[in-house]
Amino acid sequence: MVPRLFSFVDDLDSTLLGWMEKESSNAKRIAEMEGKKTSVLDNLKGAFLISTPKMPDPRFAEQVIFICAHNDEGAMGLAINQPSPYFSLEEILKSARLPVPQKPLPPVYIGGPVEMESAFILYGSDYKAEHELEVSGSISLSREARILEDIANDRGPRKYLFILGYAGWGPGQLETELLADGWLTLPADDSIIFEAPDDEKWKTAAMQYGIDISTFGDMLGYA
Repeated sequence: MVPRLFSFVDDLDSTLLGWMEKESSNAKRIAEMEGKKTSVLDNLKGAFLISTPKMPDPRFAEQVIFICAHNDEGAMGLAINQPSPYFSLEEILKSARLPVPQKPLPPVYIGGPVEMESAFILYGSDYKAEHELEVSGSISLSREARILEDIANDRGPRKYLFILGYAGWGPGQLETELLADGWLTLPADDSIIFEAPDDEKWKTAAMQYGIDISTFGDMLGYA
């Protein structure tokens, strides 16, 4: 079955909606209170979460997750390097009775093991949707069906990923996991998300900071 693109507002999971609303409404207030930017270790929103060879959960092996929301209610992110072998964007457009553009379409990605029937669109902020979450100064996230219609009619975002499912963590869960060696956190890079080949994103996201992620566990062992 081809998953439908849910409305961002009407059908969004209540917990996820709470994270997103809180991120959007509190961002300016937090910045004013702190008087400085929050470091990547304090708040991972807009950062990469890269699994290391010591990742104990096989579902996250060699994954690059872009964190879209992170606050005291938990965290939510999307894997950006796991194209689905089962779905195509062409199939999804046809199932929605939308035209299929003549130009090549990107793959459909598996964003994580939570609510894999739910669809998200991660895109460059030069495109604007009515209901969206600004993840960074250059990237936004939405579940608005109109974006899919715009993509079908060549009016959509210039750069985007169509993603099914997401990775989610409850309060304090991600912080606990970061104490182990399974994750590496690094600043995100738009070119990794939208331009790098999927099979190279895992290594490239770390190598741009001089880290060979394939041997990262060994490095920790000798530290």
